[in-house]
Amino acid sequence: MSDDEEYTSSEEEEVVEETREETGEGDPEFIKRQDQKRSDLDEQLKEYISEWRKQRSKEEDELKKLKEKQAKRKISRAEEEQKMAQRKKEEEERRVREAEEKKQREIEEKRMRLEEAEKKRQAMLQAMKDKDKKGPNFTIAKKEAGVLGLSSAAMERNKTKEQLEEEKKISLSFRIKPLAIEGFGEAKLREKAQELWELIVKLETEKYDLEERQKRQDYDLKELKERQKQQLRHKALKKGLDPEALTGKYPPKIQVASKYERRVDTRSYDDKKKLFEGGYNTVYAETLEKTWQERQERFTQRTKSKLPKWFGERPGKKAGEPETPEGEEDAKADEDIVEDDEEVEEEVAEEEEEEAEEDEEEEEEEEEEEEEEEEEEEEEEEEEEEEE
Repeated sequence: MSDDEEYTSSEEEEVVEETREETGEGDPEFIKRQDQKRSDLDEQLKEYISEWRKQRSKEEDELKKLKEKQAKRKISRAEEEQKMAQRKKEEEERRVREAEEKKQREIEEKRMRLEEAEKKRQAMLQAMKDKDKKGPNFTIAKKEAGVLGLSSAAMERNKTKEQLEEEKKISLSFRIKPLAIEGFGEAKLREKAQELWELIVKLETEKYDLEERQKRQDYDLKELKERQKQQLRHKALKKGLDPEALTGKYPPKIQVASKYERRVDTRSYDDKKKLFEGGYNTVYAETLEKTWQERQERFTQRTKSKLPKWFGERPGKKAGEPETPEGEEDAKADEDIVEDDEEVEEEVAEEEEEEAEEDEEEEEEEEEEEEEEEEEEEEEEEEEEEEE
C-alpha cells in the first residue's frame, strides 16, 4: 500500500476512535458500517491511483516521442545545413571558375585582335614601300562606329590605365619574342646577335620613313589650311566683312544697326570703318556748319522792319544838325544783328551740350552692349567646350 493509503487509513481510525469516544457506543453494526465505508474509500483511491498512473505513462510516452522527433529534426536540419553549405561552396567555385574563364577568353580575344592589327600594320607598311611615292601623302579613312556609337579613338581615350597597361603587356608579349639562348655556343650566339642587329636596323629604317612621311603630311595639311584661309578671306571681303571674320573659330555675328530696332546693318565694312577713323569730329563739325548756314540764311532772309521816323525836334539836337543823323539806322541794324548772333551762339552752345550728353549716353550704351556681347561669347565658348 502506498503512503497516501496509509495516511488516509490512519486518519480514518483516529476519526472513528474520536467518534467512538464521543458517542461512547461500541455497536458492532456501527463498526461494520465504518469498515465498509473504509473499504469503499480504499477501492476508490485505488481506481484514482491506477488512472493517474495510466495518464502519467501516456504523458511520458508522448514526451519521449516528442524528444525523439526533436532529435531527428535536429539531425535532419544539420544535414540540410551541411548540404546547403556544400551547394553554396560549389556555386561560388563555379562562379569564380566562370569569371576566370571569361577573363582568359577576353585576354585571348584581345591578343588575337592585336595580332591582326599588327599584321595589318606590317602589310600596310609593306604596301607603302612597294607603291609609287607620287601619290597623295595621306588617305582619309572612313570612321567606324564602335560600341555605343563611339569611334575607335574615343574608345581609346575612355580606357583606364589598367586596361592600357594590360594591352601594352599583351602587345609586347608577341612583339618582343623571348630569347631562347640556353645551351648556345659561340657561333650560334654570334648568329643570334647578327640577327638582332639586322632587326634593329630594319626597325630604325621604318621609323625614319614614318617620320619623314609625317613631316610631308604636316606640310601638306599646313598648305591646305592656308589655302582655305585665303578663300575665306576673299569670301568675307565679298560680303563686306572683315577679312579675318570667317577664319576664326566661331562664325561672324549678325550685325544690327540698333539693339532696339533689330535691323540688319547693310552698310559695308568701309562705310562703318570711316565712322571710327576720327570721322566723328568731322561729322560733328559738318553738322554744326550746316546748322549755322541754315540759321544764317534764315536770318538774312528775314523781313526787316525800319523804325518810325522822328516827328518834331529830336531830343539833344544842336543847332545846325540835320533832322536824322547819317548812319543812325545802320548802327541800330548792327546792334540787332549782334543780338541775333548772340542768341544763335547761345542756341548752338545749348545744342552742343545736348549732343555731348547724347554722345555720352550712346557711348555708355555701346559699352554695355560690348560687355553683353563679351559675356555671350564667353558663354558660347564654355558651352562648346562642354560639348567637346
